[in-house]
Amino acid sequence: MAKLSMRERYSLLTRDLDWTPTYVDPKEVYPYTRYEGIKIHDWDAWEDPFRLTVDSYCKYQAEKDKKLYAVIESFAQGQGHLSLTDARYLNSLKLFIQGVTPLEYAAHRHFGFLARHLDGPGPRFAALCQSMDELRHTQTEVHTLGQYNKYYDGLHNWPQMFDRVWYLSVPRSFIDDAMTAGPFEFLTSVSFAFEYLLTNLLFVPFMSGASFNGDLATMTFGFSAQSDESRHMTLGLGSLKFMLEQDEDNVPIIQGWLDKWFWRAYRVLGLVASMMDYMLPQPVMSWKEGFELYFEDQMLGGLFPDLEFYGIRPPLHVEAAIAEKDVVSHQIYWLLYQYCFGTAFTATVPDTAHLDWLSEQYPDTFDRHYRPLWDKARGIQQDGGRFFNLALPQLCQVCQIPVAFTEPGDPTRLSHRSSVHEGERYNLCSDGCQWIFEREPEKYRQAWLPVHQIYQGNCGGAALPDVIAWSGVRPGDGGEYLGSPDHVNWERWHAAGTAASGL
Repeated sequence: MAKLSMRERYSLLTRDLDWTPTYVDPKEVYPYTRYEGIKIHDWDAWEDPFRLTVDSYCKYQAEKDKKLYAVIESFAQGQGHLSLTDARYLNSLKLFIQGVTPLEYAAHRHFGFLARHLDGPGPRFAALCQSMDELRHTQTEVHTLGQYNKYYDGLHNWPQMFDRVWYLSVPRSFIDDAMTAGPFEFLTSVSFAFEYLLTNLLFVPFMSGASFNGDLATMTFGFSAQSDESRHMTLGLGSLKFMLEQDEDNVPIIQGWLDKWFWRAYRVLGLVASMMDYMLPQPVMSWKEGFELYFEDQMLGGLFPDLEFYGIRPPLHVEAAIAEKDVVSHQIYWLLYQYCFGTAFTATVPDTAHLDWLSEQYPDTFDRHYRPLWDKARGIQQDGGRFFNLALPQLCQVCQIPVAFTEPGDPTRLSHRSSVHEGERYNLCSDGCQWIFEREPEKYRQAWLPVHQIYQGNCGGAALPDVIAWSGVRPGDGGEYLGSPDHVNWERWHAAGTAASGL
């Protein structure tokens, strides 16, 4: 018997496990893989990224869960939440469970859908494994972060918040956009654009931040999930190459999807940028450092030169993203600071040491354009006030972030675009979002924009307290950190610990 290649050996895990329908047209059995224009000639050419049987997969994941839950239990019994650097750190966890955990569950649902509706047995099994992975991530994130709900505000109602809170419409609109696309576009959006191109910008700094800020439980969850994320990245690149290798006609379709979904995913990660630079009392790396390492060096410098073989170029508007790396985190956190009376996490002026660190990380922009804002906000607080912006902002029709970015390369000029479709004007934040809108205006004109819905009276009432209550946010969840329940309790618990130790 001839020796089998590695690819052939792994393909045997799913080869010949399928069947050909005889009394029903295959197009009726698998109706969703034909209307996007992608041509697949050989489903058996799919390379399995998981390379596991169901039995070994479940045993492998169960072993990881045993280790994770042992750490969580030990951390909880030892009052590990008191070993964090500061209660301000919890704001990063709140943003994660509110904005990322629902994405994991939505991905679980849609990969389950693909596990039924992809034609070949190989991709169906890969989708099934990823669906189980995403459900496991949802559960372990809830169990890891849920322990903090006993002591801190803002972690109690994340599913309702995801559907209703204004800043969470940013990740929600991303996943709604992906799930209402076809199956091949969904694979490009989630498996490649998010999981492969940008997931390291989410998971690596977040879990490193947990480690640096005394959060052993979240750090352990990150390590437990990282092997899954590696497989997800392999699925993302593998599915892209599979489509590209099947037919040359697929290339322009996929290029258009890459142009779109890079920008959509990049805009979602603006929330991660603000977390990295502002929400960690002990910062690990700046957004700029992470973007240069994990995207510019690894993806633009390493991946896309290889994809040139298939006729694929880097995404449109990537230069605009590079130009924003010095400013985007400051612009988004300044928004969150102004509007935190309507968020489920608190915000405050960074202390002097933190501002100095930001000056070091962003020597070309921070002291000139953003430190004066924080100095002014601190002055207002020292005079007994607090700067809140009570005017509802104009939202971008595509990414749904307030239109508050600046022109690439010019932090002094507001970036604003508009497009007219069937006599109605739509507002966009950037060239990238305008390009996306004008490709599919019929889709994005239907966007559920929180500010518009508030003005129309569809969010619990006309007054801000009514809207906030309708969103699932309770008193104490958001607003200024100093004097908040989290801050008061943190100081009281640590004062009691200091007194008990005799210090």
